[in-house]
Formats: sequence, C-alpha cells, structure tokens
Amino acid sequence: MTPHDIAAVMVRHFRQVANEIGLTSDVQRIVTMASIVEKETGAPEERAKVASVYYNRLERKMALGADPSVIYAELLAGNYGGELTHADLATESPYNTYRNAGMPPGPIANPGRTALEAALHPAQTDFLYFVSDANGHHRFARTLEEHNRNINAYRRALRARQ
Repeated sequence: MTPHDIAAVMVRHFRQVANEIGLTSDVQRIVTMASIVEKETGAPEERAKVASVYYNRLERKMALGADPSVIYAELLAGNYGGELTHADLATESPYNTYRNAGMPPGPIANPGRTALEAALHPAQTDFLYFVSDANGHHRFARTLEEHNRNINAYRRALRARQ
C-alpha cells in the first residue's frame, strides 16, 4: 500500500467509528481531547475519568496542564529527551497546555475508539487532578491537597522499586 492508501484506510475507519459512536458535531474539539486522553493513559477503563478531569479544568478556566500535549510540542521542536522536565513545561508552543489557556490547536495523536468515546461521553466527576500510581493506572483527586498526597504515594512507590 502507498502512504496515500494507508491514510485513506485510516480516514475511512475513523469515519466509520465516528458514525458508530455518534460523533457528528464539534469533531475537532472531541478528537483533540481524545488524542490527549489516548496519550495520557493506556488503561481504557480510566479514559472517561481522565477526560472528565480535563473538561472539569476547562469548565473552571484552569490550565489544561496535559503532559502529552507538552511532549508533542517538544517532539515537534525536536527537543524531547524522553522525559518531561520543568524546562519543557515553559516551552513556547500553542500545544503547551500549561502556558496556554484552553485546548491545543489540534490533535496530538490518532485516538482510538475508547478515547473518542471518553472524550464524547466523559465520566461525571468532580476530579481536577490525577497522577500515575506507578502500576499502569492513576489516582484521581478533587483537591490540590489530595493530589499532593497522591504524588507523594507515587514517589514512595517508585522508591520502593529501586
């Protein structure tokens, strides 16, 4: 297959899935959110919760603060070293959702069905934060205090592995 043929198959598949899940309006926004959710977690059962965190932040006019969007910005600039740093969070890019309000200008990845469904139908939560649990999943939090406790638990889990 040529690159054009591959792209055509991908577009056809996307349109089929979009139709099946009822993605008919606000497509760019939903696909952009889904792409962030896709990159944020490999655990399909968590994707609706992750989407809820991001939508809750947007609703409260908080920074989206999505690490995958910053990684994407650094990849575009050829600066990503394999681990996100504090310097990366300050990078000038429309994809840096720590520095720029709202959603990034477009998708950062090709989201799968579960990420699209999560972006279209996020869980109804009041979570504003999440952090890895160091076991392939996340701990969710409603407050910064709770989030900081989860971060400390994550750090303890990492130290225990060393």
